[in-house]
Amino acid sequence: MTFHLQMFADKRMDMENQTRVIYFTYQGLSDNPKHQTTLFVLFLTIYIVGLVSNSAIMTAIANDLKLHSPMYYFIWSLSLVDICVLTAIVPQLLVSTISQRKTFSYSRCIAQLFVFVGVETTDNLLLGAMAYDRYVAICRPLQYSIAMSKNVCILLVAGACIGGLFNSFLYGMMIITLSFCSSNLIQSFFCDVSVLLKLSCSDTTIIELLIFTVGTFLLLVSIIPIVISYIRIISTVLSIRSSEGRSKAFNTCSSHLIVVSLYYMTILFTEFQPNSNYSLERKNGVTVMYIIVPMLNPFIYSLRNELMKKTFKRLCVPASSFARF
Repeated sequence: MTFHLQMFADKRMDMENQTRVIYFTYQGLSDNPKHQTTLFVLFLTIYIVGLVSNSAIMTAIANDLKLHSPMYYFIWSLSLVDICVLTAIVPQLLVSTISQRKTFSYSRCIAQLFVFVGVETTDNLLLGAMAYDRYVAICRPLQYSIAMSKNVCILLVAGACIGGLFNSFLYGMMIITLSFCSSNLIQSFFCDVSVLLKLSCSDTTIIELLIFTVGTFLLLVSIIPIVISYIRIISTVLSIRSSEGRSKAFNTCSSHLIVVSLYYMTILFTEFQPNSNYSLERKNGVTVMYIIVPMLNPFIYSLRNELMKKTFKRLCVPASSFARF
């Protein structure tokens, strides 16, 4: 009897030791105190510019009836998701940069992971939906109003959001099953899935396989429509005889193509680099693109869109008049 009680006590102590990590410590981007203020100002500027520019895009689209079309509905949705991406990462990064104590509770880490995975997956799926929209606009213009009706657009955006929620819920459920024994140093500036898997003392083989499978599937769900859409778009554009017609057709999808290139280049260099040749500093530097891309998107869409620029001018005129008054 005493032997069995001792075994039970030993198992209980082992379980307590495995789950005793309730705080994580961030390594951050730099340990040099001289860089802290510079990094804080830099990322605060990026955050403010990202919030203001994406909010301006959403305001312009909401206030101009000429922009109430499927393409701008997707851009409005993408701007909202970009605001969520920035808010999921940057505030905590600012706190850890300026603060001497770079700690983060376990629950906040899981919450950040849940939000980030959700909005990134939604962003990924939205880009695929936008590629399909551009394909219909250029290759099937006579069927555009039917193929991209209001209900279809709502379903595509809702599907992207549901996919994001599903993926974040799946990641969250898998991560909370892990045990963290002693090491709590996160060698990054936010709660990344790969970092948490390395910190865990549990067997992560099945979880890593499941994450890879689901992640690859969701990535293909967006990449395949993008690749097929642009193959057909390029074929259609090249068949247009006039150079003016080709230029006009290309301009309707060039902004989306730039955003897609930036987004998937970030994923490529962040997730698919061999660990032996990929230093922590370089990975953190590339991962910063997750913050910079949402800030750049509004400029890419607005500066290359004459209708959007005219809308901004109309919105700025009343504001400037009010300021003079």
